[in-house]
Amino acid sequence: MSEVTIRRVEQGDLPALLDIYNHYVRETPVTFDIEPRSLEQRQQWLDGFAPSGRYQCFVAVKDGAAIGWASSHPYKDRAAYDSTVSSSIYLAPDRMGQGIGRRLYSVLFDALKDEDIHRIFGGITQPNEASVRLHVVLGFELVGVYREVGRKFGRFWDVATYLRPASLSPRP
Repeated sequence: MSEVTIRRVEQGDLPALLDIYNHYVRETPVTFDIEPRSLEQRQQWLDGFAPSGRYQCFVAVKDGAAIGWASSHPYKDRAAYDSTVSSSIYLAPDRMGQGIGRRLYSVLFDALKDEDIHRIFGGITQPNEASVRLHVVLGFELVGVYREVGRKFGRFWDVATYLRPASLSPRP
């Protein structure tokens, strides 16, 4: 049985990452996208990452296939927000609960620690206890809940807002 490795995202990972993301679009409220994304749309997403700087992406790979990722993105488009980034993490549904998310986020946060980042934002559609536990164990603090801000599957969903200091050392 092969190990799960963590590395920077590569172009060849895109089809697998698209499949993972589109699962969450179709089956869950964790993303507020309503329609599955195309390869071209996800290419634009992939093009936003670099090997250094504020916006990076790491993938978990097993048996040569990407099984999840953690990434950082712009939080808002106003210049005063530049030192805050938004974080995202997605795993193939059969890979949850194995510590992969914690490893992915730890690698991402370690890569970001010397960048000009002050806070890392995480928004979690509620309920999602697994995601809440992951974020809390990695130093995120609940700062508020936006009530019924997204509508998907015929109902409104709350989003809990979490923040983490970028300088906080990742826990192994």
